[in-house]
Amino acid sequence: MRLLAIGRFRPGPERDLFARYTQRLRPALELIELAEARGSVGEIRRREGQALLAALPASAFMVALDVAGDALTSLSLSTALECWLGLGRPLCFVIGGAEGLDRPVIERADRALSLGPLTWPHMLARVLLAEQLYRAQTIATGHPYHRSGRPQADRPQKGASLRQTDV
Repeated sequence: MRLLAIGRFRPGPERDLFARYTQRLRPALELIELAEARGSVGEIRRREGQALLAALPASAFMVALDVAGDALTSLSLSTALECWLGLGRPLCFVIGGAEGLDRPVIERADRALSLGPLTWPHMLARVLLAEQLYRAQTIATGHPYHRSGRPQADRPQKGASLRQTDV
């Protein structure tokens, strides 16, 4: 598995957490960091998109991380990950830069995955992806890391507004 990402990790807690989860993954998750582009928003997206596509193996099954992608549950991701790994194609996840992914990258993607509607710093998005891939693998192997039996009754219903005491 590979993660193609715009930007470079600097020493710090995000890099340490990413390493913690990637060391547990089988197959390993290889991180390929690509330089951030400069220029106008459109130019940045275009240049970064070209770099991502150039680094992508031609036969890869590509999963683009994008806010408009599918928001899977951890259980659904576990099932999907097993399927993607069974395709016999290189599995590559792609995280764009601060300006997002260029349209040709989204169009090339075999699947788009969202980490939810919240905005995450790109370095934390790497950590969240690595943790969810690890969680997906533990679900598939029956490891107790994922606790699927937690009650859901305490969560507000979809569309319900939060009270001040819920925040």
